[in-house]
Amino acid sequence: MITKYAKAKVNLTLDILGKRDDGYHEVEMIMQSIDLADIVTLEDAEDIIVETDLAELADDRTNLAYRAAELLRDTYGKGRGAHIRIEKKIPLAAGLAGGSSDAAAVLLGLNELWGLGRSMDELTALGARLGSDVPFCMIGGTMLATGRGEVLTKVPPLGAYPLVLVKPPLGVSTAAAYGGYRADKVETHPTAKRMTDAIASKDITCVYEAMGNVLETVTIPLRPEIAEIKRALEEAGADKAMMSGSGPTVFAFVKTKEDARRIADKMRQKYSTYTICTTATCQGEE
Repeated sequence: MITKYAKAKVNLTLDILGKRDDGYHEVEMIMQSIDLADIVTLEDAEDIIVETDLAELADDRTNLAYRAAELLRDTYGKGRGAHIRIEKKIPLAAGLAGGSSDAAAVLLGLNELWGLGRSMDELTALGARLGSDVPFCMIGGTMLATGRGEVLTKVPPLGAYPLVLVKPPLGVSTAAAYGGYRADKVETHPTAKRMTDAIASKDITCVYEAMGNVLETVTIPLRPEIAEIKRALEEAGADKAMMSGSGPTVFAFVKTKEDARRIADKMRQKYSTYTICTTATCQGEE
């Protein structure tokens, strides 16, 4: 049996550069792994079986982890099977790449379990066929993501900083968020260069100043709760709060783990039906 930790991500920056001929948007993002992770265990089996601990999470081909196993088997696996168990810690439909991270863990884990010996380049190429975030979730750390999000370039590592995550009980369609994007609604575009320079400076205040997500201009008018969560986090003492991806999760940087626990407790008192947790930024797999 092989166990993989499928880490979530946040976007330190997210900018949209335009529409591509293939229908996707050209993006420029600084993506960051966080310690919040699903636990994915894999064992040999006669066929592909996916089992989860959430009734609302599908265990068939609509689950990206299932499709990852199927794609790896059909490409390299020579008819192998696997029993895949997913213990969910990352909230569903949260803008934290939970599904993509599970798929990434399956590709990495089955490459080991089946003894395929495929390179990271080969595996990330398969991952890109499943979803734009999957290659990043396989490598992790702090990365510049361009193209539709699958072209990755290493940047200086951010290091470990405590975070508080707040997810309201609502869904946001990624396709709808990107589809609703209008460049003329954006006052300031974040840039990857400014963020990488800020990270390299080791000045976290510069990192905060470089953060930005243009999809807030789409999602917040539809879901004003997100703006309220950002305000509540900062009023409670967070240093910087921003929506991750297309939302609806808001993540906030705080100074210490103690601050994270204190602020998370305040958020739980204020938002009893929301999903709230503490975590931290982290590096990728070595």
